[in-house]
Formats: sequence, C-alpha cells, structure tokens
Amino acid sequence: MSAEEHPLLQLLKRDTRYRLEAYQFVREGLDFAQRTLGMGVARPLRRGERPPPESHLTGQELCEALRQFALDQYGFMAKWVLNSWGICGTSDFGELVYNMIAVNLMRKSKTDRREDFDGVFDFEEAFVRQFHIDLTE
Repeated sequence: MSAEEHPLLQLLKRDTRYRLEAYQFVREGLDFAQRTLGMGVARPLRRGERPPPESHLTGQELCEALRQFALDQYGFMAKWVLNSWGICGTSDFGELVYNMIAVNLMRKSKTDRREDFDGVFDFEEAFVRQFHIDLTE
C-alpha cells in the first residue's frame, strides 16, 4: 500500500462490505448533525466553520442524525439507497465509524464503544413503516 494512499481507499480495500458512498454518507451525516441539527456543538456553526475539537455525538445520537439525514436526502428511497451501499442496520453505522476512527478520519471519546451503534432503530420501521409524506408544505 502506498504511503500516500488516501485513508478511504485503504478502508475500501480492507473492508469490502461498504461502498465509498457509505463512508461519504456518514461523514456528511455527521456534518448535518452538527450544522443543521445542532447536535454535539454548543452553538450553531457559521458557514465554513469547523466544529470545535471538543464537539461530540454519542453512537445513538449519530444514528438518529443519520436517520434524519437519509430521509432528508433520499426520502422513501432511503432504505434502498443505504442497503445498496452495504448499510443494512445501525450496527453498520458503527462499523463505518470505527473503520474511519482506525485511519484517523474520525475520533472517539474514552467512553465510546462500537456496541453503542447496535440496534438503535430498525431500518424497516424507520424508513418504510414510519415514512409519511407531508402534503401541507
């Protein structure tokens, strides 16, 4: 492996369960959680501003943010899109996050555990049965 190879390329070779889009989705979903939902930060971030180093979301919080982000981006197709990238449950979010932690693309606190992502919500329930279209807007 080249010393200059991007960490995401390393992950794609090391763990073939997930597509590049899955990693991009989690990184963009974290940004969505911090900027749009205000999760893990003391105040809303300005355009172009990076979250402070002490900002943090728990595994459960990140799963919820990723659920909202998926619905925002893909609507009724969210479950299908995530599944096509290898993401079939919240434990996959944990796998993706911990893969990125291993190559320093994300970080964790001392209290974080990989298991924090397990069984946070059911994809079928969250993306299919609970999906509704608001016609009032």
